[in-house]
Amino acid sequence: MNPSEIIRKKRDGGKLSREEIEYFVNGVVDGTFADYQASALLMAIYLKGMDYDETCDLTMAMARSGDMLDLSAIEGVKVDKHSTGGVGDTTSLILVPLVAACGVKVAKMSGRGLGYTGGTLDKLESVRGLSVAVDTQDFIRIVREVGCAIVGQTGELAPADKILYALRDVTATVDCLPLITASILSKKIAAGSDVIVLDVKSGSGALMPTLEKSIELARTMVDIGNRTGRRFSALVTDMDQPLGQYVGNALEVEEAIQVLSGRADGDLKDVALLLGAHILRNSGACQAVEQGVAMLEAQIANGNGLKKLAQMFAAQGGDPNVAYDPSLLPKAQQLVDILASCDGYIAAIRTADIGYAAKALGAGRERKEDPVDLSVGLVMKKRIGDRVAKGDVLATLHVGPHSRLEQARALVEQAFTYADHPVEKPPLVHCVIE
Repeated sequence: MNPSEIIRKKRDGGKLSREEIEYFVNGVVDGTFADYQASALLMAIYLKGMDYDETCDLTMAMARSGDMLDLSAIEGVKVDKHSTGGVGDTTSLILVPLVAACGVKVAKMSGRGLGYTGGTLDKLESVRGLSVAVDTQDFIRIVREVGCAIVGQTGELAPADKILYALRDVTATVDCLPLITASILSKKIAAGSDVIVLDVKSGSGALMPTLEKSIELARTMVDIGNRTGRRFSALVTDMDQPLGQYVGNALEVEEAIQVLSGRADGDLKDVALLLGAHILRNSGACQAVEQGVAMLEAQIANGNGLKKLAQMFAAQGGDPNVAYDPSLLPKAQQLVDILASCDGYIAAIRTADIGYAAKALGAGRERKEDPVDLSVGLVMKKRIGDRVAKGDVLATLHVGPHSRLEQARALVEQAFTYADHPVEKPPLVHCVIE
């Protein structure tokens, strides 16, 4: 076997054997496959696809490409959550401390921004001093002592995914079902949690182009995941508009703090509570999802969720005061309002355009080695179904010294579609896959 033969076989629509897939995955890690060869195979997979067996084999090969984390030193059920990526999707920073405040251990490994979607690690690094580069021993210690931690995957955990994740971002091969499935599940399987709830996005800002594809992705991941002996389930949630009002790294941390402190309601909070409630139900902490939502709401009301967030910040080297004073987060130099061009109702918002606008402002990456400006982004002022008058503020851009302001402005302006009649708001949750 050699890389060229494997690339040619998939390019021509052939089915890769388990041995060929393992050779590819191991080669990505040891350098047998150069970056340009791995990129070529990723594109071939994107164009020709993989069947169920290939996807299973790719998932397990990537999971076994490094260490398989043993969390047995942490007492009780260990839980995790993963989103397929969205815009204004800050659910992890809300549900992780809330679930931990309910007594369930959350051992979460997250990623950086991919394409126009935000990354939880980038958001957390908005907190002064906080480190997401935590070794395995400290990760286990923090989860044992605090009840939760959100860190980056170590170099020893699914190292093939870390390499391929970065290459997908810069080769336009992000929205590919087998690659998404293998990327997500390899990390979750290797990370060792017992219960995993997946948030699969659908809509104009989702990786999958249709609701049917989103449901197919959710079913595939739950099926493959449950075959490993862990308990997986998935919610297919709406991404036809940004989930939260805030888009950008420090801005999204601020919105999570507002929710945890009881100062903000809305779609972001509702989805975070539903995901958290499924985690509680699947881990045995409650009998029904409705009971789980009530438990999480109680942790907001009594302040324990916000306290747990502060404890997690401190345990990872960050300033715990940020949880109580979000003015300590990085702030943009300039604010620019985007105004409605006519009277009417907001009929649609192209979420991807909002994500690309945040990226143009500096909140995302063009290349895998690019830095991000933690302070920039935008705050959405209107949602689908809202009535607007000409000149109303649709969104406020938070602009930095290196922002491409005019590009961001144009993207936000074209993201909004108007109607002259009332418009129904999209559903938050399309379906649940158990």
